[in-house]
Amino acid sequence: MPDTEPLYDVHEQTENPDHASVDDVVDLVLERAQNPRNDHEDGHFDTAMATIIETYGIEPVRTVIYRVLVDNEPFRTATTGLELRNVDGLRIGTTAGWFLNELNARNHG
Repeated sequence: MPDTEPLYDVHEQTENPDHASVDDVVDLVLERAQNPRNDHEDGHFDTAMATIIETYGIEPVRTVIYRVLVDNEPFRTATTGLELRNVDGLRIGTTAGWFLNELNARNHG
């Protein structure tokens, strides 16, 4: 089977030191969940993650982020085997992608 390009520029996939790691993304998710940016256009991601983390805890969220960013699993099925609703997998995956892009832009800027 030929190697394929990773869907996300995450360190675990690319091995590029300029790319953020899953832990970097999880750390930013936690930071923003604890301190939502109420005055920011993307603040809804922060409040959504705060609710999801409060409901499920951080470990299932971390697992979904890893499955999405590293294993290239679709958002909805990244929740398989976890006590998470599929719609929350969509929210987590979307947020992880946005935050990864933000972190990578910081590293290049």
